[in-house]
Amino acid sequence: MTQFRPCIDLHQGKVKQIVGGSLNDKGAKENFISDYDAAHYAALYREHNLTGGHVIALGKGNHNEAISALKTYPNGLQFGGGVTARNAQSYLEAGASHVIVTSYLFENGEFSWDRLDKVKRETGVDRLVLDLSCRRTANGWYIATDRWQTITSTEVNSANLIELADHCDEFLIHAADVEGLQSGIDEELVTLLGQGCPVAVTYAGGARSLDDLKRVNQLSNGKVDLTIGSALDIFGGQGITLDECILWNQTKA
Repeated sequence: MTQFRPCIDLHQGKVKQIVGGSLNDKGAKENFISDYDAAHYAALYREHNLTGGHVIALGKGNHNEAISALKTYPNGLQFGGGVTARNAQSYLEAGASHVIVTSYLFENGEFSWDRLDKVKRETGVDRLVLDLSCRRTANGWYIATDRWQTITSTEVNSANLIELADHCDEFLIHAADVEGLQSGIDEELVTLLGQGCPVAVTYAGGARSLDDLKRVNQLSNGKVDLTIGSALDIFGGQGITLDECILWNQTKA
């Protein structure tokens, strides 16, 4: 059954919720900036036994906050943001249950199997999450790298999901076009993921209420988990409370 997965998004050293498609070198459109640090949220998730969540570092200046969160909830959070074969092991040693990799896997917009092999040797398949966050085009969804600004030539489709599933433990997929907008989930993408993912997959983007958890559960036959960010009360949102998400997980486990 679909589960709620928590998140900690870091930007410029702060816990924030942003509009994903607005992120660039100059900054981003911000929905929320927390008065609390990353460790506060990690402790909150640990207290309520919320597993499978992720810490994402959006750009530079987030290393210390990320490490603090990982050490606060050892093996309870995944980490993504600038992960390469060189540094993957350090995040696992700091307490990440998995590392999440995207941009490193691409060279000049093309997927690199050699780089995948390199990072896999450092992490093992069982501690590697492939971030296939994407943008919608006229021809389907294509993986977007470099803070979702560069659309690659790799399509998110059933064939590619099946092929890549042999090389990782999970997928994380942000629908970058609706990320942070609270405008509703990309139902077609969720349906595709429910039909084509042989491994666990977490979808993020556009969720705004408890009804979205119900909808993702329905569309994916319970095979896709959901991250909720900007709409969540602990991030200044008014669409759904963390308590509701915790209760959902308890009743749907």
